[in-house]
Amino acid sequence: MGTETNLPATVRRIVLTGFMGAGKSTIGALLAEKLGWRFMDTDAFIEARAGATIAEIFSLQGEAGFRALETEVIRECAGAEHAVLALGGGALEAGPTREALAHLECSCVVFLDAPLEVMVARCAAQPGAAERPVLADRERLAMRLAARLPHYRSAHMTVATVDRTPEAVAEHIIQSLRESLRESLRESARARSVSSVP
Repeated sequence: MGTETNLPATVRRIVLTGFMGAGKSTIGALLAEKLGWRFMDTDAFIEARAGATIAEIFSLQGEAGFRALETEVIRECAGAEHAVLALGGGALEAGPTREALAHLECSCVVFLDAPLEVMVARCAAQPGAAERPVLADRERLAMRLAARLPHYRSAHMTVATVDRTPEAVAEHIIQSLRESLRESLRESARARSVSSVP
């Protein structure tokens, strides 16, 4: 179901990456809930900051403008501890984003992998899918995925999401990281108990 390489000794944040439709937002929210951590979808943060949708930002600022804003938001979100971050599908294309993640301590980057046709079908089933004309151009999508794969594969862990429920994927990630998460989960439990004291 997955491969792990050079897992951090301690994990205080999990960063999910992968192509659109890989399950980053769904699995990220489940992971955060199971861990009692905060879930941060960087695309949602970008839209809130810009006051526009991702498509509108691309239209108004172009890809370079979007990637600069995305890198800024990811750097800010990456500072949060006890958090699960879901990156946009193209986030790792930006060198400054890769650099920021490479120097992020106590973090585990997880690549959620699935065949292109499975991810396209998931995207097509989402509300607003008709607004994503990129889904119709399979050749272009395949080229984008191929260009991004080397960056995705540099993650600490790769987890296949095909034929698995989001719950099963989230549980697999937690079990794979159980030793690395142990201290961090104690810290977050202590923080919750202190904050609940009147």
